[in-house]
Amino acid sequence: MSDPIINEILDLNQQLLDSIARGDWVTYEELCDPSITCFEPEAKGHLVRGLEFHKFYFDLGAAEGPRTTTMASPKVRVMGDAAVVAYVRLVQYLDAQGNPQTSHFEETRIWRTEDGRWRHVHFHRSPCSG
Repeated sequence: MSDPIINEILDLNQQLLDSIARGDWVTYEELCDPSITCFEPEAKGHLVRGLEFHKFYFDLGAAEGPRTTTMASPKVRVMGDAAVVAYVRLVQYLDAQGNPQTSHFEETRIWRTEDGRWRHVHFHRSPCSG
């Protein structure tokens, strides 16, 4: 049996990942809480607060060529007004020579609902060890 809240969270998370792949700042900003926090490789071990750090990368423009982003084996835990999504993010793309490549990251994303609207409030992204 499918849980509608879990399906909604997975759909929102996929929208978020797709907005990143497309370089779609408007959608990304709409899905994120302005006070979002994160740990990610680009932050070099520092806790990032707010959207300004992320906007820098969107302003560089979307990556060239086709990209497909997949959440592998996602697990969603809903706890009251918060939800945690953990998965491996697979990104398929073409390298500079036109050869297909896949990058992968371990990700945990936290969503919170207020007044019936889910917003992305925190994430942790790490390169996969394998």
